[in-house]
Amino acid sequence: MYEVDGICYAGTPSTECRIIDAVPLKGDMLLVTFASGEKRLFDTTEISGPAFEPLRNRTAQSTVKVEHGFVSWLDGSIDLAPEYVYKHSFVYNDAPEDLLVG
Repeated sequence: MYEVDGICYAGTPSTECRIIDAVPLKGDMLLVTFASGEKRLFDTTEISGPAFEPLRNRTAQSTVKVEHGFVSWLDGSIDLAPEYVYKHSFVYNDAPEDLLVG
């Protein structure tokens, strides 16, 4: 376990698996940029459980932001570890404009 900015994390710290940007895309996808510069697509419909049910609402999806190197929604009430996002996403280098939400 380790602590960063007063937040405790399981495992060991990794600078390579830190998220620096997350952009919501159509189809409940996120374009996530990691500290390494790698961009990956993450499908939020793949996460399950009662804690993630609010993400089925498109308005909740649009509240995504990056905090302390991980993605969060709804003012931090839902979050995902960067290691999980990385493991369950795939490489993607260009986000066509027609996939952007808004």
